[in-house]
Amino acid sequence: MATNAVDETEATQATTDEKAVDTTKSDEVPQTEVPAAAEDAQTKEESPSSGVGQGAAAVVSAALGVVSLTGSWIGTVASARQNLIGQLETAQNAGVAQQIQAVYGDAWQTTALWGGLFALIALVVGVVTLARPAFGTPGRIQAPWIKSVAWAGVALGVIGLFLAVLKYTGVLLGLPSAS
Repeated sequence: MATNAVDETEATQATTDEKAVDTTKSDEVPQTEVPAAAEDAQTKEESPSSGVGQGAAAVVSAALGVVSLTGSWIGTVASARQNLIGQLETAQNAGVAQQIQAVYGDAWQTTALWGGLFALIALVVGVVTLARPAFGTPGRIQAPWIKSVAWAGVALGVIGLFLAVLKYTGVLLGLPSAS
């Protein structure tokens, strides 16, 4: 009987072990593959800092476009300097037309040049910002607000460049004639 009790204990333990094995097998969660669409969404999803440079460039482009239209401190200083140079270089006996051109015309053209320079930089920065995704990581999407601000910078740059050319050539607010 002693051997019979030992056999029953071993049989009970074996049955319990089999149940434990069966239980662990049923508790395991089968691993499934991540669907391709979800994987693509994860790769296209950007980290919070991935568009910072492009966003900053778009804002800089728009700001430079506004500066090209409204004027800048550099343009004002350069214009005043050109005005002073015109006053110093103009002879006392120079004609009125020559004095107007030397004192006011050259300063006006200097302001136009600086406005055009800011407009050109705004245009280039905006275009580079818009073209950047084509040369970056494939599948990475540029935020819509970055595109909008960059397009605003491009538009302001084009307008500023156009107005600078008109101002420089005298078509827009040219100097009065001295006749």
